[in-house]
Amino acid sequence: MELAIRIHVEELPEGLFLATSDELPGLVAQGRTVAEASEP
Repeated sequence: MELAIRIHVEELPEGLFLATSDELPGLVAQGRTVAEASEP
């Protein structure tokens, strides 16, 4: 099953990217690139 949700990606001072979502509380993902932070 796939679910499409909106995510917010921001760049952290350390150069990493943080992805969160208001639609899915508790979702927190981090990556070296935007793509890596937003991959399932």
